[in-house]
Amino acid sequence: MLDSDEVSILSLTLKPQVQVRAKISSVGAYVPPKLLTNADLEKMVATSDQWIMERTGIHERHIVEPGVATSDLAVEAARACLAKRGIEPSEIEVIIVATVTPDMFFPATACLVQDKLGAKGAWGFDLSAACSGFPYALQVGAKLVESGVHKKVLVIGADVMSSVIDYTDRTTCVIFGDGAGAVLLEPCEGEEIGLIDYFHEVDGSGAVALNMPGGGSLHPATAETIASKMHYVHQDGQAVYKFAVRKMAEAADTVLTRNGVTGADLGCFIPHQANKRIILSTAERLGMPESAVVINIDRYGNTTAATIPMAMQTALDDGRLKKGDLVLLASVGAGFTVGATLLQWEF
Repeated sequence: MLDSDEVSILSLTLKPQVQVRAKISSVGAYVPPKLLTNADLEKMVATSDQWIMERTGIHERHIVEPGVATSDLAVEAARACLAKRGIEPSEIEVIIVATVTPDMFFPATACLVQDKLGAKGAWGFDLSAACSGFPYALQVGAKLVESGVHKKVLVIGADVMSSVIDYTDRTTCVIFGDGAGAVLLEPCEGEEIGLIDYFHEVDGSGAVALNMPGGGSLHPATAETIASKMHYVHQDGQAVYKFAVRKMAEAADTVLTRNGVTGADLGCFIPHQANKRIILSTAERLGMPESAVVINIDRYGNTTAATIPMAMQTALDDGRLKKGDLVLLASVGAGFTVGATLLQWEF
């Protein structure tokens, strides 16, 4: 039986807390210096700059040199993010890394980032949701802040897609690049609003259309799996395209309608950079002009979990994000994973 002092302590502990809101307080991005242009790909596979540009909108992408890992890109993006905020890595409490190309199965890439960054005292983990990885990780980080338990959460999207691409397969090798983007999540202050709402969805039946079948517990690495190219990305391009065109717009519309917002109210639309045609189709359905849409796929290709934070950095560099702007994020990825986030920009 609890005594009176214990009852008082328990009552205090269970007392409802004031609602905390999370905001993005800083952004950083990094791409490796090496370029792989469409002209380069013309020498490697049966393709052309015109074919690639017409179907994807990509002109060039960045890829790592041998020996450079996802954690290396993630650390560079994180350093840029923290430097802009003016804080030390030791102040970070949680690190979440969204990636489908971890340095290794274990430990988590977040552990390697924590050590390389010097974020002593931080805990963390990886999140795998392919191209929707960053929006998913963003919400997980936001909930940690909103719980009142953590005040500085680092969310990173990073992928070295060149490590899992077959450069003899023109259906995939023209699409992907390497890169990383990071954001810092902190509690809102005063009248700030920050992250408003999100909509996430998974359709696991789509797993057959976009995957990397080798290397896991189902098909561990063997001479046979390597010979069969099971450790590369496999994609049914038509199935992915049809799903992405429909679901990115649906997810975005769902979160906007739920909050009484229209495309005309948005200051910026920052979509996953999968395909320019998918992006513009979504914007048209939302009633948004192309001028309000952030597109950098021409320079970076599809960097999977990194595309949205990298596009945030592009928007900042171009002066297209201003404090108080309503911003929409949207993504579709392997899984199939779907996500949309509505937020107010606060810096």
